[in-house]
Amino acid sequence: MHTSSSNLKREFLKKWVRGLQICCSSKKEMDLQERKKKIKLCADIALASAKNATTSWSNALISEAKKDGENAILVDNLVGPESYFEPTKTAHRTTGNCHRRVRSKKILKKSCNVGQRFKKKMGPPRFDLATYVAKRLVKKRTQVLKRLVPGGEAMDEFSLIKEALDYILSLRVQVDVMRSFANATELLNQSHVSSIVD
Repeated sequence: MHTSSSNLKREFLKKWVRGLQICCSSKKEMDLQERKKKIKLCADIALASAKNATTSWSNALISEAKKDGENAILVDNLVGPESYFEPTKTAHRTTGNCHRRVRSKKILKKSCNVGQRFKKKMGPPRFDLATYVAKRLVKKRTQVLKRLVPGGEAMDEFSLIKEALDYILSLRVQVDVMRSFANATELLNQSHVSSIVD
């Protein structure tokens, strides 16, 4: 785990710096807001390409960035060869799982309907409020999670949890690298200022 994290950090930093160089080399002057967007875009694409687009969220980030024509050069330089980026393969895998689960749910629902006919003869079913509230809460939180994880809308619950965990760990790596980079820049600026003063 530690070695894969350090490899991911190293790969992310290398690709992020390359992305920042590409963005800075453009002739266009950027205001503060545009710079923030470019830094975030470079960080997202670098993180997704550092994972070699092996996860659904990384594929979703890369395909979303590729939709904008302005980002095409940046994405092509950071992602590398097209062999890394296979959005259709991941999409088919998740939708295939989803269809199987829907079909299983339909079968389960039909079998439950048979059981309900017998319960009607025995009297009205008891309504468990705690179970209902818990299910609603889980459903709401799942919907929120689907919006937070890139490409989460197309995932089933199992894939969503797995991808969310991987995405969180990757974001943590991203934050660590960016924090170290900012601290190093600040130290360099302080040493440069002190050398000028002396």
